[in-house]
Amino acid sequence: MVVFGAILIQLALGNLYAWSVFTSDLVQEGWTKAQTQVVFSVGVAVFAVVMVIAGRLMPKLGPRKLTILSGTGLGLGYIIAGLLGAENYLTTLIFVGIVGGAGIGFGYVVPIAVSMRWYPDKKGLITGLAVAGFGFGATLWMTLAGKLGALGGAELIKNIGMSNTFIVLGIIFFVIIILGSFWMKFPETGWKPAGWNPDTAAKAATKAGTVEYSSSQMLKTTQFYLIVLTYAFGAGAGLMSIGLMKLWPMEALQDHGISKEVAAAAATLAMAIFFALFNGLGRIIWGMISDKIGRKTSIAIMMATQGVFVILFQWMAGIQATLYIFAVLIGFNYGGLFSLFPTITADTFGSKYFSQNYGWVFLAYAIGGIVFPILGGKLGDLNNFPLSFTICGILCFVAVLTILLVKPIKQEIVR
Repeated sequence: MVVFGAILIQLALGNLYAWSVFTSDLVQEGWTKAQTQVVFSVGVAVFAVVMVIAGRLMPKLGPRKLTILSGTGLGLGYIIAGLLGAENYLTTLIFVGIVGGAGIGFGYVVPIAVSMRWYPDKKGLITGLAVAGFGFGATLWMTLAGKLGALGGAELIKNIGMSNTFIVLGIIFFVIIILGSFWMKFPETGWKPAGWNPDTAAKAATKAGTVEYSSSQMLKTTQFYLIVLTYAFGAGAGLMSIGLMKLWPMEALQDHGISKEVAAAAATLAMAIFFALFNGLGRIIWGMISDKIGRKTSIAIMMATQGVFVILFQWMAGIQATLYIFAVLIGFNYGGLFSLFPTITADTFGSKYFSQNYGWVFLAYAIGGIVFPILGGKLGDLNNFPLSFTICGILCFVAVLTILLVKPIKQEIVR
C-alpha cells in the first residue's frame, strides 16, 4: 500500500508535464507563446526550490502532513486559478505556476523517501515505481483535458471550458494526493526486510563503510557537485527535448512535404503518447537495471545513449516513424533520471538525511529546466534548432565522464 500511495501521489504531481495541453487554447485567449512557457518554467523552478524546503520540513512535520500540504497547495492552486479565470495570465501564473509548483515541490520527495525506508533492499526498483506515476500522469491528464488521437479523451476543455477544467482538475489532484497520504508513514526505527543485512548491502553498494552525511557535510564534497553536474546535463537535454518536441518536428516534417495539420498531429502524438508513456516506463526499468549493475554504470550507459539519441533526433524528427521511435528512446532515458539520481544520492550520502539531501541534488533539475529549454528556444529563433540538439548531446557525453569521477566516500560517519 505504500507503493500504491506513492504512485497515486506522483500521478497527480505529474500534471506538470501536461501543461502543453492548455497552451494553444491560452494563445487563442490572447496569451503570447512566451507567457505560456513562463508559467511552465516558473512551475519547474518553484518545484525544485521548494523541494529543498520540504526536505528540511520532513523531520518536523513528517511525511503525511507534508503530503497533505502538497495536495492542498496543488489542488487549491488550480481551483483558485479556475475561479479567477484561466485566461487571466497574472493569476494563473501565481496560482498554477507558483502555488501549484510549490505543491508539487512539497510532495515530490515524500513517496521516494518513504518507499526507500520500506524497501532498502530494492532501492532502484522501488524508486522507479514511486516516481513512475509522475511520468504517466502527463498522458492521463492530457487525455482527460483534451483529445489525443486514438486515446480519445474526455475533452474537458472543449466541453466545460478552460476555467472549469482547472477547477475539476484541482479537485481531482487534491483528492488523489490526500488519499495517497494515508500510507505515507516511515517504518519504525531499526526495521528491515527479513533476511536483509544492511551492513553487507551498504558495503556492496559503496565499497566503503556505512555513510550518513547531513546536507551541510554533503555540500562540502566533490561527489555532490559531480552528481549535480551530471543530473543538470541529463535533465537539460530531456527538458529541452520536451520543449521542442512539438516545434521542431512540425518544422522538420513540413520540410519533408508533410502538411501542417498532419505534422501538428504527429508532433502531439510523439510527445503526449510515445515520450510520456516511455518516460514512465524508463523510471521503473532503469531502476531495476541499476539494482543489478549499479547506479554509476547505469547512469553512464543512460547518458551515453541519450547523447546519441538527442544528436540524431535533429534528423530523425523529419520522418514520422523515426520521430516516434526517438520520442520513445529519449523519453525512456529521460525517465531513468528520476529513479537513478535519488538512488545514487542515497547510496553515496546515506538514507538517514535523504529527504534533505535529495532536495539539494534536485536543484540540478531547475538548472537544466531553465538554461537548456531557453537555449533551444533562442536557437530556434535563429532558425537553428539542430544546433541545440547537438550541444545537449555533447553535454550528455560530458556527463558520462562526470559520473564516472564520482568515488565512494570512504570515511565512516555514524550519526
